[in-house]
Amino acid sequence: MLRLWSLPKAAPLLLRHFAAYVELALEELAAAQEEMAARVLTAAILGVSMFFVIMMACLAVIARTWDTPNRFAAIVWMGAGFASISVLCALYRLRVVSAQAPLFEAVRREWVEDRVALDRILSPDAE
Repeated sequence: MLRLWSLPKAAPLLLRHFAAYVELALEELAAAQEEMAARVLTAAILGVSMFFVIMMACLAVIARTWDTPNRFAAIVWMGAGFASISVLCALYRLRVVSAQAPLFEAVRREWVEDRVALDRILSPDAE
């Protein structure tokens, strides 16, 4: 019951903190959106460019070895190379994703810090 009586004196503080949380969350969301857009654009350009580079390199290897007994070995080695590159890229991506900071991390951190103050204000001992 005493907590209900403490609510009017805590209301302005709670409203200011709520507004600050919303502002902080919007800032983090905007930064994450900009970062994601830059990543997607860069990945798309890199992907298209690398696709054509790889296709031209494969075509050059096949053209160079076509009339030789090594043409099948050249195709197999290129396939093995692409398979190993894809495994390395998948491992690298897993490492990058696991190291990425979670969304709204600053909001969570601020909330944990403010819960202590809020509990102190709303405690029955507070005057």
